[in-house]
Amino acid sequence: MKINLKTIAAAMLLMPLTTVAKGTKEPVDYVNPYIGSISHLLVPCFPTIQLPSSLMRIYPSRSDYVTEYLDGLPIVVTNHRERSAFRLSITQSDNLRPVITTSWDNERVTPYDYQVQIADNTIDAHLAVCHQSAIYELTPLDPAKPATILLFTEDGRMQTEGKKAAGSQRLSRNMKIYFSGEFDTEPEQSGLLRDGKITGEKAAEEARACVALRFPAGTKKVRFRYGISLISQEQAEKNLVREQGEAFDIAKVIRDGRREWNETLAGIRVEGGTEDQKTVLYTSYYRTFERPVCLSEDGRYFSAFDGKVHADDGHPFYTDDWIWDTYRAAHPLRALIQPWKEEDIIESYLRMAEQMGTKWMPTFPEMTGDTRRMNSNHGVAMVADALWKGLKVDARRGFEYCRRGIEEKTLVPWSGAPAGRLDQFYKEHGYFPALGAGQKEDVPNVNGFEQRQPIAVTLGTAYDEWCLSRIAEFMGNKEEAAKYLDLSYNYRNVWNAQTRFFHPKDESGNFLSDFDYRFSGGIGARAAYGENNGWTYRWDVQHNLADLAKLMGGKEAMARELDRTFAEPLGKSKWQFYGEFPDQTGNMGQFTMANEPSLHIPYIYNYTGAPWRTQKRIRQCLDAWFRNDVMGMPGDEDGGGMTSFVVFSSLGFYPVTPGFPAYNIGSPLFTDIRIKLPGGKELHIIAKESSRENKYIQSATLNGKPWDKPWFSHDDIKNGATLVLEMGSRPNKQWGSAEEATPPSAPVRN
Repeated sequence: MKINLKTIAAAMLLMPLTTVAKGTKEPVDYVNPYIGSISHLLVPCFPTIQLPSSLMRIYPSRSDYVTEYLDGLPIVVTNHRERSAFRLSITQSDNLRPVITTSWDNERVTPYDYQVQIADNTIDAHLAVCHQSAIYELTPLDPAKPATILLFTEDGRMQTEGKKAAGSQRLSRNMKIYFSGEFDTEPEQSGLLRDGKITGEKAAEEARACVALRFPAGTKKVRFRYGISLISQEQAEKNLVREQGEAFDIAKVIRDGRREWNETLAGIRVEGGTEDQKTVLYTSYYRTFERPVCLSEDGRYFSAFDGKVHADDGHPFYTDDWIWDTYRAAHPLRALIQPWKEEDIIESYLRMAEQMGTKWMPTFPEMTGDTRRMNSNHGVAMVADALWKGLKVDARRGFEYCRRGIEEKTLVPWSGAPAGRLDQFYKEHGYFPALGAGQKEDVPNVNGFEQRQPIAVTLGTAYDEWCLSRIAEFMGNKEEAAKYLDLSYNYRNVWNAQTRFFHPKDESGNFLSDFDYRFSGGIGARAAYGENNGWTYRWDVQHNLADLAKLMGGKEAMARELDRTFAEPLGKSKWQFYGEFPDQTGNMGQFTMANEPSLHIPYIYNYTGAPWRTQKRIRQCLDAWFRNDVMGMPGDEDGGGMTSFVVFSSLGFYPVTPGFPAYNIGSPLFTDIRIKLPGGKELHIIAKESSRENKYIQSATLNGKPWDKPWFSHDDIKNGATLVLEMGSRPNKQWGSAEEATPPSAPVRN
């Protein structure tokens, strides 16, 4: 073999440079927005360009990563993963249309900027974002042709004059979004687009309004910067100037965005693990900042909940949060690391309740108001959790608005109607009734597709009532605490002691017959459960897993049934199963990693005296389903709903029961973890020799003292703490197994 000395010398010179580059990698460099951008079945993760919790959100205008064409270029996303306002198109063709569908290639996305080549690689687009403004840099590559930029609104006003363009788009009956922008280059022609021609008209308010600006041949680069607002066009212009000054400086916007993301993500620092594991961790953490978004603009905000502009009184106003998904881990994660922000978010929801006039706590507060999607009223969980973790929350208003939402609003899924006949039945009988065989729906506000979801409603409401009892207990109201604690056992009313599953009952109190816990209930089992089958809802008693163990026949029986859940076959071919349960992907047996009601299930082994099994299951789940690739997300990622599970679990602990200030211990992926807490304090987790094989805890100390419990309280760590775990490749089945080591649960009922 011939040896090339020059090649060896060059390689030796490069080696230390590579090491230095790795050593200087910053948290934001680990974020891969493309993770999960091809869905296993339903909605993918979108590669979102957005500063933390900002109103300005953008992602490429396409369905998923393998969609062939872009539907123009984005201006702003107005509802997480669902709706965008406006479109920008650029072309060097004479074939002008309001929105130009275009090819895309060589795309690059970071959390703060977006680059793409469009029109068969003949135009370069570069975008960078602030909180309420953004800037485009557009480079047409054919100097012989003019370039035309088009701005489009689906339903609103568009106008242009000289270098300026502005517009609005109607988002709902009482809400609009505005933009106000300017170009750095004078166009040679501008006006409304009519029938493919640029007219002399400068403004119009109509459906599908579009303005076009033509720049002369030889224009090498056009920059367009704009602000957005929910208040007015004038406020959009103010937001632009406040954030970007007078300059068209995309480099500065990029630097500022990168700095803010690094400061935010640096709340978590890890060593050890693999580069892919770090990428999944930091990408998951970045996802938790997609929602809710801050609407405050110079101390004011527009609220769709009453259609008015309000002063925020020093408390930024947040909305766009699907609480059914995010109460489980996203809100607890924020309560731990950014409690001041969680306080403002909860205060925002209390204001929403007041602004709606009903004083019902919202369930799905979006930009355009509360859509009341899914089932149950889990805003109560984030209030209870925050109070018991010491956050500054108005307990009186929180209790009252949550109580009203549960008792005055119907429990019917996907409905904001007042309580009716089915709700009265729940109050009298302690369960939400299912339709009997052959019985037709006679309650008008039951959605024909979503149906009653009686088990999901019964179990979810039992948990919500337990959370009410916790708020009452916090306030010292013993009578109300006892009342709602008693109601929190309503899950027992639908427990089938023979099958040991939660089983829907009709109004006569009879369990539905010929019932299969895998398949009965129609699409998503919505006539019985909700998106998931009976195997998932079998474990949906987050607040009282000790009592659930008793119902199952004891801890050992519960552990066996957990094992069965992870082993039970689908029972049908995949195409048949997922045809019925498109939300229930990411399966390991009947366990689904892809939907939020399942997130706590791997941790339930801690309640059975077998925490080593939790350690095994958590590693299986993370390794199998959360990966650094375009299909590395097993199901819908609902703005932090699922990725907050990944963050917690990668760090080695998880809040199984929001409302208890406690965390279950799992199996950390990293050897050294530092989590910034308020006041300059730190939670330091050392998992000695942790690796893919060394996933089992052998022993532990907390602040230097032996720790033999598979959980710790919020009080144990809130002032800073050091948890040291000795890890090994085989389980220590004794660690954390004692009866007195069981994580906290509501009282077992006799």
